[in-house]
Amino acid sequence: MNLLENYTINELSVGQTASYSKTLTERDIVLFAACSGDVNPVHLDKDYAATTPFGEPIGHGMWTGALVSAAIATCLPGPGSVYRSQSIAFKHPVKPGDVVTVTLTVAEIKARIKLVTLACEAHNQDGKLIAKGTAEVIAPSEKLSIKAGELPDIRVG
Repeated sequence: MNLLENYTINELSVGQTASYSKTLTERDIVLFAACSGDVNPVHLDKDYAATTPFGEPIGHGMWTGALVSAAIATCLPGPGSVYRSQSIAFKHPVKPGDVVTVTLTVAEIKARIKLVTLACEAHNQDGKLIAKGTAEVIAPSEKLSIKAGELPDIRVG
């Protein structure tokens, strides 16, 4: 059983970090397009993407943004946190096969209102900066250790 544990507002400290990694697959691109409605051919059409500066299909920028959300929800602060805002700047594309690692760093804590500012960076397997920004999160006040949800089997194609 996979358990998720959180950090409460009282357990957080400036400089604390956590990371979350995922490999982008063609399946991820198709599923992200289906759930978001973003069917830009640069993501889905190999022939079209070959004519762009990228030379091949690339992942949706917000797929990387979704990894920030996953890192917040599962790692720092974890379950029970409320994701309030995000600023993000995309620096380089993500292509199928790239391993993206999101690192969150606690930058500021406003304990009275339980608001935490996180510096967010995403790098690929070569250490290249993919995206960076900040997120504001309301940190939980209660300690949680909870079973991670299970994803359903989804078939593509």
